[in-house]
Amino acid sequence: MEIGFVGLGKMGGAMANRLHVAGHQVLAFDGHAAAVASAQARGLRVAASLEALVAGLSAPRVIWIMTPPGAATQALITDLADLCAPGDLIVDGGNSDFRDSKKRADVLKARGLTLVDAGVSGGTQGAVNGCGLLVGAEKDVFERLKPAFEALAAPGGYALVGRSGAGHFAKAVHNGVEYALMQAYGEGYELLTASEIEVDVVAALEAYQGGCSIRSHLLEKMCHAIAGNPTLEGIKGYVADSGMGRWTVEEAIRLRVPTPTISAALQTRFRSQQDDSPTMKSIAALRGEIGGHAVMKTGGAA
Repeated sequence: MEIGFVGLGKMGGAMANRLHVAGHQVLAFDGHAAAVASAQARGLRVAASLEALVAGLSAPRVIWIMTPPGAATQALITDLADLCAPGDLIVDGGNSDFRDSKKRADVLKARGLTLVDAGVSGGTQGAVNGCGLLVGAEKDVFERLKPAFEALAAPGGYALVGRSGAGHFAKAVHNGVEYALMQAYGEGYELLTASEIEVDVVAALEAYQGGCSIRSHLLEKMCHAIAGNPTLEGIKGYVADSGMGRWTVEEAIRLRVPTPTISAALQTRFRSQQDDSPTMKSIAALRGEIGGHAVMKTGGAA
């Protein structure tokens, strides 16, 4: 099938190439010269502008976008809506807020266009070797796009999970669960390294991954991460959050669904992003006031 593809970064570039290798007719676009050069080196056709991309596709068009969530994606969808014609499909494969996706789908529907939200999982390795796809769309639209999904996804790795918004919502929940799993593995790693019992942490994690009940894709990646650096020397304990974990917790609160593990993992990421904790500073000062305990000053002196 013929597919327009906008956004040729690490994920998008690999996905566009996978479609190309599978035999689909891909016409791509990206505003960054390096991304364009990389795509052309792999044999992809690249349009000189967004207008040229839309004009170069046969109607009804299918345009897949892989852009950062928020303002960038909103601006791109707005531009595409002005350039496209009724019957055209836009697939948002980025990590957009599912609430935004539902609103955008309604706006585009009024103009005769269709927005499909496709939650993409598997990271850069998945983009190259086959990812997971959680699709929010009507069934007939899903069927129309199946050739692209089959080319992009790992075997059995794609599904229609509901209508507009469902794909990105399912991806948000996925990321929330991922936060919790990462947190559990990290805590286990710290406990292994903190004990006075000498433990070969690399060997233990590899055994966990080799046949124990906590083996997983994430644990496999942790094994790779520590294999050459068991003490993680030189790595700062700062963990960003993409936003999807926040949206998961926000929705859990709205629906009154208890998610203590996911919520705690998200809060721990927030803590990691602080150079120093105002909360803990205040508690240290309070202990000094109520019990006369020594208060550690900046620089380590009491």
